[in-house]
Amino acid sequence: MIKKNQIFLNVVNIITDIMIVFACVPLSFFTRFIVMTDGVASMTFAEYMIMGAIATIVLAFTYGLFGLYGVHRRIRMVSQIWWIVLSAGINIILVFGILFLTHDVIYSRIAIALFYIYSTLLISLKKVVLRLLLKSFRKKGYNQKHVIVLGKGEGALKFIKEIGSDRELGYIIEGYIADSCDEKMGETKYLGKYDSLKELIEKKRPDEVIMAADEENSSLVSFIVEQCDSTGVKLIVIPQMFNLFSQSSKIDDWNGLPLINVRAIPLDNLGNALIKRLSDILFSIILIVLTSPLMLICAIGVKLSSKGPVLFKQQRVGKNKKLFNMYKFRSMVVNNESDTAWSSKTDSRRTKFGSFMRKTSLDELPQFFNVLKGDMSIVGPRPEIPYYVDQFKEEIPLYMVRHQIRPGITGWAQVKGLRGDTPIKDRIEHDIYYAEHWSILFDVKIIFMTIFGGKFINKEE
Repeated sequence: MIKKNQIFLNVVNIITDIMIVFACVPLSFFTRFIVMTDGVASMTFAEYMIMGAIATIVLAFTYGLFGLYGVHRRIRMVSQIWWIVLSAGINIILVFGILFLTHDVIYSRIAIALFYIYSTLLISLKKVVLRLLLKSFRKKGYNQKHVIVLGKGEGALKFIKEIGSDRELGYIIEGYIADSCDEKMGETKYLGKYDSLKELIEKKRPDEVIMAADEENSSLVSFIVEQCDSTGVKLIVIPQMFNLFSQSSKIDDWNGLPLINVRAIPLDNLGNALIKRLSDILFSIILIVLTSPLMLICAIGVKLSSKGPVLFKQQRVGKNKKLFNMYKFRSMVVNNESDTAWSSKTDSRRTKFGSFMRKTSLDELPQFFNVLKGDMSIVGPRPEIPYYVDQFKEEIPLYMVRHQIRPGITGWAQVKGLRGDTPIKDRIEHDIYYAEHWSILFDVKIIFMTIFGGKFINKEE
């Protein structure tokens, strides 16, 4: 019943979103050309409505791409609104980019901006109202998921703490089943032993049974599955070694044999990898065009500041441990320590112009060509030189996991302030988190934080 209700609610959700967003087209047109008396429409209202219909469909598709039409019991309202804002941000950047490249079609930039502002505000308001209504219904006992937990180990305790304790999410834990009662389970009700599982399921009629595998119930898996199947209740298993799995781990199928891919990441999916690569190509081309005057100035400045080549090429370790040459504008005098030594703010090897480029990150602009070539991505873990990779892979657990994806110009660790002399272990944890939680939305968030947070890449590289 809950699944059918969810499908129906998702359809209603999508339809109402489309209606609200499309209503923002005439609203933005009216605001720009009627309320703002200085506005002069160079295109007719009908033409705006046609383009608005296309923009509405694209925006709704973007909402769906970012998961706004899935089940959100475990997702906070702030996260949903953030997705809505970033969806609008991506669309408006693309629209303005297209208008910048095609000067023959003239739409009011202000009207376009108003359209995205109105749609973002109204859709966010709708989500807030809907969440409050669902919260009110759940307090009255509607739209709840009743679950029974099997086990009393670490997995059971973590599930109860993270999921069951938050009533706003709509989960009600009826109790737990184990061989004996345990004080560490706190206020969670003890229902009985495993041999009474079927009777308890038929009595409590839960929507789901959560089996937190532990030493106590690992030998009862077949019995538990049989009892849940015979009563028609959905069984969800928390693996005994759950703390070793990433959140993106998945089960693959090999001739009917299920295989758990412990280190699966979203970019293993061909569609996700294609989306990221296409966005890298698009943004690198746009940024190369926009920053070409700055790059010309930097090239002249480097040439005048000291003898040597304009570009500094350094070997780095990329995706799948493949070596590549990373480009920068040369900021130091030519030296023989570039492959084994980091630069510091007071490095005597730096030129005056090089220090200025480092401070403003202008020396990193040539890396957009690395992105275009496919060596790097706009967002990803910062690439390291082979000397330090050989050192860190022996000292830091999971260090090499970061090489499953392309390195980036900016990354999650960098925008969180982990650069310079910060612990390498903390950086690696953020790099792995990024790889395991990648999404286009996450990339856009990092780009926004890079631009508006003033945090770019590691200045001490």
